[in-house]
Amino acid sequence: MEVTAEGERLAADLGRWLDDLTFVDLDTDEVTARVIESVVRWAEARGWRVYRRAPSVLPLPPPLEQRHSVLDVACARPDGPPVVVEVDHTDRARTVQKLRAEADAGRIPIWVRWGVGRFTVPPPPVRMVTCEVTRRAGPAGRGRLHSRTGDRPAPAHSVGSGTAATEALPIPLPDPEPPA
Repeated sequence: MEVTAEGERLAADLGRWLDDLTFVDLDTDEVTARVIESVVRWAEARGWRVYRRAPSVLPLPPPLEQRHSVLDVACARPDGPPVVVEVDHTDRARTVQKLRAEADAGRIPIWVRWGVGRFTVPPPPVRMVTCEVTRRAGPAGRGRLHSRTGDRPAPAHSVGSGTAATEALPIPLPDPEPPA
């Protein structure tokens, strides 16, 4: 399968997997950790070797250019090129730069963006999977809290399906009054 088509297929598959992710009142770091854990479970369910905080091919900017950036999740697959996944709640140019460098090195790059929406689609071959959440002010000192429940519509730009299919249910009608 062509790498571009494989990237689209994998991003769509990961999007469907993340559709089931729900949580209530988590802070930013907790949401990121929860999303990363879900990505790890997705990769492990496919039988891939999974590496957290794997070294990227992209060096850090000066003065740390002797070191390399890290990837949130890297997956070694027996049946295709490696898959690398970054998870962010902000639109970071550095993430796109890192994922494009990974693509140039022969890996399939996927960017999982979570937040309240307005996600900017990255340039190919980077594939984006979105994970929409709601947010509210938390108690003093805790910052914003984020939630994701199962009753949300899918954003038009997401590769995931967003919601389960609706089911038509019969409308209960009262029993007719017996004739008097």
